[in-house]
Amino acid sequence: MNALRSPLAAQIVEWKVAPGDQVGVGDLLVVLESMKMEHEVRAEASVRVIELRYSVGESVQAGDVLMTSESVQPTGRKAGAPPPATVGRPPGEGALRADLQRLIDRQAKTLDAARPEAVARRHAQGLRTARENVGDLCDEDSFIEYGALAIAAQRSRRSEEDLIDHTPADGMVTGIGSINGAVHGPERSRAVVMAYDATVLAGTQGMRNHQKTDRLLGIALEQQLPVVLFAEGGGGRPGDTDMPIVAGLHVGTFASFARLSGQVPVVGIASGRCFAGNAALLGCCDVVIATRHSHIGMGGPAMIEGGGLGVVSPEHIGPSAVQHANGVIDVLVDDEPQAVAAARRYLSFFQGRVPGGQAPDAQALRDVVPENRLRVYDTALAMAGLVDVGSLLPLRTGFGVGIHTALARIDGRAVGLMANNPMHLGGAIDPDAADKAARFMQLCNAHGLPMVSLVDTPGFMVGPDIEAQAQVRHVSRLFVGAAGLRVPFFSVVLRKGYGLGAMGMTAGGFHSPAFTVAWPTAEFGAMGLEGAVRLGYRKELGAVPEGPQREDLFERLLAQQIANGAAMQMATTLEIDAVIDPAHTRDWLIKGLAGAKVRELGTRRFIDTW
Repeated sequence: MNALRSPLAAQIVEWKVAPGDQVGVGDLLVVLESMKMEHEVRAEASVRVIELRYSVGESVQAGDVLMTSESVQPTGRKAGAPPPATVGRPPGEGALRADLQRLIDRQAKTLDAARPEAVARRHAQGLRTARENVGDLCDEDSFIEYGALAIAAQRSRRSEEDLIDHTPADGMVTGIGSINGAVHGPERSRAVVMAYDATVLAGTQGMRNHQKTDRLLGIALEQQLPVVLFAEGGGGRPGDTDMPIVAGLHVGTFASFARLSGQVPVVGIASGRCFAGNAALLGCCDVVIATRHSHIGMGGPAMIEGGGLGVVSPEHIGPSAVQHANGVIDVLVDDEPQAVAAARRYLSFFQGRVPGGQAPDAQALRDVVPENRLRVYDTALAMAGLVDVGSLLPLRTGFGVGIHTALARIDGRAVGLMANNPMHLGGAIDPDAADKAARFMQLCNAHGLPMVSLVDTPGFMVGPDIEAQAQVRHVSRLFVGAAGLRVPFFSVVLRKGYGLGAMGMTAGGFHSPAFTVAWPTAEFGAMGLEGAVRLGYRKELGAVPEGPQREDLFERLLAQQIANGAAMQMATTLEIDAVIDPAHTRDWLIKGLAGAKVRELGTRRFIDTW
């Protein structure tokens, strides 16, 4: 005889069998209730029921015998008996249960396909939807969405059906996906992605999407995940009436977003109109990628008009040409597909090393610097000649053009490069160039990228006009920032290495980098050599009649200064570490990078000079 025992303390709700019934494996025998939950007890073997020990409504304890039975030969299940419990159901076997169908129907309302007219208007503008951009950015099937079922906090003034239809996800797509996973693997490629949806209430910041944003920013900080923000939108939304607030100035989004700076890579993408709160978040990003038809401003048309400053169209506020030239935009592209591609490429530099790429023609570096020491040239050619082919990503190209900055790879390792630009002010460092280079140092330092500096500068820019621009404070940023670097720093002097400007380009002094080497074309001095002759030999020059005789003396004195400040002469006094063939520069950098360490972030604090 077999005994069926109760698996827990419970009450008999319903018997599904009676004495004499024959049941098979999986048939339901009795339903028990415990803690307001029903528990099914099913047959584990084929048996014939002999006796039921308890009636419906009676209570039992764990281990009590509920039923006795005797074993029989296995037979089919009793007519009407349910099948054994299974997980899931093969596709096509019957209709979906009601709760699942409701979920699927509701999820469909969040997708672009549910709003064809809004999508068509977006496409007519030559723009993509938020979901299209997120889908392009993230690896296929890798994005998991948080808060998709959110709607605008406007139930007191609109029906739920209306809000579901017209405010999907409360105007913001948020979640976590993989970016560049095929190259860098699943762990290194995870990133938080947030995209304001301009087709929903103009991409404004609603209370629900603030909550969504805060949730994802917390995860990004805790798990150290990069963040990509599609920032298009009109700023704060005044129409959310369900929250008991007056101004909403207590929201934590802006503080939470700013807290990520220096902790994880933060990328902002702007296309179309990006104003007010949306622009504030964009401005907190490490890098801003924007399309040519973008308009970025801390105040949109409504705020300008509300402030009594007149009526201004959105197209006159922060056009891309202006924001690229003033440094707001780091990478300017034609359209959203290019913006997404730039974001993927930018993030790749912070996702780890890759196999070494194709090396450029090293011999070409020998011809970068003209033989005429006064002839300008483009140091961007030297940058491209040192790094893996196709890896150079210039940053902030419209601003501070006296110094080039870029991310790239050398033998597969991500590095930051900066170089003086002799084509602008002869390579002299002005306030904009100093600001650009100092911030670039902070970027590389925060995220552990070694730095390479290509030097060709006559020094800091001088003159009454430049001093009126707070030159003293701006250029000193180079020294204060470099003093806190934890990443390896390498300097290569291509031609002019003069004065404090050259020291600023070499992390504070020629012995501060892991190495400072020079090409044979390099020349050095405490200041520009021509100026040094005119000042240092003013008495001698003044003693010679003005004209060809004085010019001849000047040229002879200058030649002497050039010889004294030549690269090989500097190497003999150990002021630089070596003079190298330009064609060997990449090899020097590869070997230097192989042995250099990125130190852990310390607790050193400094006050930015500007």
